[in-house]
Amino acid sequence: MRFIVEQEKLSANLSLISRAIPSRPTHPILSNILLEANSETQQLSLTAFDLSLGIYTSMNAEVEVGGKFTLPAKLLNDIVSRLPNSPIALDDTEGESIITLTSTSGRYQVRGMSAEEYPALPNIEEGESIQLPADALMEGLKGTLFATSPDETKQVLTGVHLKIQSDNLEFASTDGHRLAVVKAEQLNGSDESEATSTLEIEDFEVTIPARALRELERMIASASTGKEESKPLVKLRFDESQVIFEIGNQRLNSRKLEGSYPAYQQLIPNQFLNQINVDRRNFLGALERIAVLASQKNDIVKCTIDNDNQKISLSVEAADVGNALESLSAQVSGDEPKELAFNVKYLMEGLKVFNTSEIQIQLNAATSPVILNPLGGLKMTYLVMPVQLRN
Repeated sequence: MRFIVEQEKLSANLSLISRAIPSRPTHPILSNILLEANSETQQLSLTAFDLSLGIYTSMNAEVEVGGKFTLPAKLLNDIVSRLPNSPIALDDTEGESIITLTSTSGRYQVRGMSAEEYPALPNIEEGESIQLPADALMEGLKGTLFATSPDETKQVLTGVHLKIQSDNLEFASTDGHRLAVVKAEQLNGSDESEATSTLEIEDFEVTIPARALRELERMIASASTGKEESKPLVKLRFDESQVIFEIGNQRLNSRKLEGSYPAYQQLIPNQFLNQINVDRRNFLGALERIAVLASQKNDIVKCTIDNDNQKISLSVEAADVGNALESLSAQVSGDEPKELAFNVKYLMEGLKVFNTSEIQIQLNAATSPVILNPLGGLKMTYLVMPVQLRN
């Protein structure tokens, strides 16, 4: 195998796929990246796979002799990222499982392993497929990934639930204490060739691990860089156990999360006793300031609603440390409840993904779910459970 590739291009693609390398591989070869050079297509492809998440990408290269080989991911990435921005030649003419990298600055030799041991990325032969607009996917992921559970014992809650319908996409995530739901419009392909490969799905649902979707976010962002006029489409293929996302020359494989996702729509109240409109940045700023003291005592902040003076107040009393009070003007309608308490981190994380200047807060009893919505822009519903105040 012998090929020449631009350092900048190789480094960028190594950084992308290295995120699928496991920190504690169950087999030594999973620490490696699979490189495949094709002399007919003049393409170099890279693959990383931890048996759950897999990432594949390809790029143009001057391939003199085709072949495939695996090299340690971290070592290769560290070397290539530090080489000067000039062509790099890779060849295995030394034998004994050694690859030689030659650049304008010098020569490096790295010991690898045979590609025969590397597990193949699963493929979907008879599954279904659908085209999804990349901007809608990004919108939905940004509005939901933050609310997934980090607790691996909760299985299905560690992912985002994606519901695909004929005219829209719905994303949902919950960790048991809050719920984020985003609705985005779905496009059916930008031309006839795209439309013919699009499956008309009335009600398809799947839960995908948050880790895989964070990598999909990065892939879409990378593919969209410098392409403001074009809106790339992402092809989603799926079967009973796995999903595959394809965008351009990149591919991401992930297993599905098993189990029934909670019936989250039943958690969202239909009627409210109280409604508050408030400036998002002012509210977020007040929360960030008061969180300094709240972090000293279980992250709880008390919210007092003042209908008479049209304002809301945030307060924290941290014994042996101090106390804080912030007040800000708001449009308040309704009289109950007067006081609620929240985990300040949950409020801040939700407000940070809203993309509007004003938000609406809807609530009932002091221990009932509270709904936050951005006014205009993103079609998002963010539900937070209040914390019970102890007198």
